[in-house]
Amino acid sequence: MRVSSEWLIGGLMRLSKAIGIKEFIVGFFVMSIASSLPNLFLGLTAASRGIPELSLGDVFGNNFVAMTLAVFFAIWFAKNKEISAGGKTVQSTAIFTMISAILPIILIFDGNLSRPDGIILIGLFFAYVIWLLNKKEMFSKMYTHEKPLTHHGQLVTPKIRHALKDFFIICAGVSVIVAASIGIVFSASFIANSLGVPIIIVGLLITGLGNALPEIYFAVASAKRNETQLIIGNLMGSVIFPATLVLGIVALIHPIESTHTEFAATSRVFLLMAAILFFIFARTNKKINLAEGIILLALYAMFVLTVIF
Repeated sequence: MRVSSEWLIGGLMRLSKAIGIKEFIVGFFVMSIASSLPNLFLGLTAASRGIPELSLGDVFGNNFVAMTLAVFFAIWFAKNKEISAGGKTVQSTAIFTMISAILPIILIFDGNLSRPDGIILIGLFFAYVIWLLNKKEMFSKMYTHEKPLTHHGQLVTPKIRHALKDFFIICAGVSVIVAASIGIVFSASFIANSLGVPIIIVGLLITGLGNALPEIYFAVASAKRNETQLIIGNLMGSVIFPATLVLGIVALIHPIESTHTEFAATSRVFLLMAAILFFIFARTNKKINLAEGIILLALYAMFVLTVIF
């Protein structure tokens, strides 16, 4: 799953650059959609097998990692030991990120994420996308991962065969992710049954972390290049997409019942804390520094220990 996600990410980054997509679009839309595909296909497979609770744990775990572990590693590898969250739209997106992370917690408070709840989540996703597309200032900076190729002062258009190669890489990555998702669902069921633990625990600790590896990988790579708009766009999108669109689709296919209340309650409390802290840190001085990143890392460690013990 991780390798196929990296194929997909690499192909999308190059293809996006070739066709001239803006920097924030790459970070939020392209990268977030790509890194959320494992969550989506795992959710679809889990729902079709009648175990949508695995998808709930996966999304909760993925969001928690994106707002804690991924933020810490991005800050740790950044040159200035901080990531910027400046700009009016980014600041507003921090609000949407917190709402997206918290809304599923509120909707499943009664122990069930129903089809109407799924429609609400999907509606929130499209409302945010429409709002974002109207913010033209976020699309004023081109994504410049590499310097444009020139020949005698003229810009060289990327060759079509390179774009086609990346397209086939993307298709291959998606295909492998689909196959891997099926295998992960079967493996998760086997692990849960063998260890006698609720399947939501497997989603929270194993698949959630595994599916969040692309976000961590991309955040670290972007931090090393000091491309902070890519980092914050990817991390925020990696919370919004799974928490709204993915969970919404899964709930439409198969309503999610939270039967293991103690584990569900624990994950909700920690996810709520992570969402609030992420929001506060992003809004304070419009950046997240190393000290704040360490707090988020400590919160993740507390979460893992609490769930295990």
